[in-house]
Amino acid sequence: MITVSNLSIQFDKKPLFSDVNVKFTPGNCYGVIGANGAGKTTFLKMLSGNLDSTTGSIILGQGERLAVLKQNHFEFDEFPVLETVIMGYGELYSVMKEKDAIYMKPDFSDADGMRAADLESHFAEMNGWNAESDAAMLLSGLGIKEHLHNKLMKDLSGKEKVKVLLAQALFGNPDNLLLDEPTNDLDLETVLWLENYLANFENTVIVVSHDRHFLDNVCTDILDIDHGKVEIYSGNYSFWYQSSQLAARQVAQQNKKAEEKKKELQEFIARFSANVSKAKQTTSRKKMIEKLNIEDIQPSTRRYPGIIFQQERAAGNIVLEVENLSKTIDEQVMFKNLSFNVEKGDKIIFHSRDNRAITILLEILNGRMQPDSGTFKWGQTITFAYLPFDNSEYFLKPLTLMEWIGQYTDDTLESSLRGHLGKMLFNGDEVYKKCTVLSGGEKVRCMIAKMMLAKANTLILDHPTNHLDMESIQAFNNNLINFPGQIIMSSHDHEFINTVTNRVIEFGPNGQIDKLMKFEEYLTDDSIKSKREELY
Repeated sequence: MITVSNLSIQFDKKPLFSDVNVKFTPGNCYGVIGANGAGKTTFLKMLSGNLDSTTGSIILGQGERLAVLKQNHFEFDEFPVLETVIMGYGELYSVMKEKDAIYMKPDFSDADGMRAADLESHFAEMNGWNAESDAAMLLSGLGIKEHLHNKLMKDLSGKEKVKVLLAQALFGNPDNLLLDEPTNDLDLETVLWLENYLANFENTVIVVSHDRHFLDNVCTDILDIDHGKVEIYSGNYSFWYQSSQLAARQVAQQNKKAEEKKKELQEFIARFSANVSKAKQTTSRKKMIEKLNIEDIQPSTRRYPGIIFQQERAAGNIVLEVENLSKTIDEQVMFKNLSFNVEKGDKIIFHSRDNRAITILLEILNGRMQPDSGTFKWGQTITFAYLPFDNSEYFLKPLTLMEWIGQYTDDTLESSLRGHLGKMLFNGDEVYKKCTVLSGGEKVRCMIAKMMLAKANTLILDHPTNHLDMESIQAFNNNLINFPGQIIMSSHDHEFINTVTNRVIEFGPNGQIDKLMKFEEYLTDDSIKSKREELY
């Protein structure tokens, strides 16, 4: 349990948040949300003791252990993988090292023997004799093969290091677990493993994430950091989002009677309760709905960009024909003899264990890279807009945002340009900001504005949610669900994929699988699992 009392933090005379009073109790998972810059990571740093608050206190339950997902991927480069995981339980690791050092002494004394006996007893109490097997089990669950367990951390890839550091945080069943963006750089299968692991975790979890599917499946409560205040709401992310939107609409309808508002909220809770009870979710296991209260539902002050994709003309029956495409990079086969047709109305998720393969395929389909062999042909009626994985080439010139967006429209009236930028939340003097100094999320919002101006009937999206905040992701997602044209995309956002796409094409060096089905169904279909392994 973690108790936070009268907490505040201030930078340069400006408070980030103040008067925070919350309690995190065992058996619950708290999802921390807030706009970029609201202080999510700062809050976790204070909870972990890595940052001092301006006022207030943070108290752990007596004798409780707190584990934190490390963000420095090079911190343990000189340590073996298995040892790095065990280091997550600091007390156990310290006892283990001291015990081993005593046994290695050439002049082992009676005092050493007594000390070793004490250490052995303490080691056994902490289940130390199972430490290596428990660590190995965690690593295997996260997809780190056994032959890597004794290698040095520096010999692992960046994504493998992320998984080892996650295993380190989970090791030893900590009483309190702090996870800052744990799904970053994880493949979807590993995210599902982590969801299941946390669903069975009986202690306290506090997690920051932009992955809405993950938050929905693991969270019992949402901690919202908004305009300097920190509030806890019962329910998962979807409940928080939908209820806050409903409350905002009610506030806008000032003339609606209080009884009507209450009835509408009650009906919403009843509908949500029915949906959750059918879902395989942690929220159901924790009896989340029993805690819901109409008085808890408050409108959010978040701002959502106005993302609306319209097609100037509908596509004909032929969208894209791909035949026997092959590409090898640095002697590594990305794909070989890849063939498929895109039909009218298709919304396709490309999936592969190597993200480079998908980016290369999308670059080829956009004419920005040549295949080694094979052909592809777009239909005559097709117009497409492309959101690349790397957009840096679009922001090399020191143009203002007005000048930047003006490159992509014939209507260069100031009011029109301001309108396009305003939809992406660039207002007032922000439109004169140089595009070279934009953040990653701001650049993606500019690229989305550029795509909207194209009015294309086919959208090509390479990891569209990268760098975006939760509000932009939600707005983007909502519009694509109803987009009448075709979508070809790659993403690690499970909710984005599952709500937008209707077809899965997975490929590897050894072949491809093409299924007309929802992505979640595809991942869990036992008849497909063995075929998927054959692709790699």
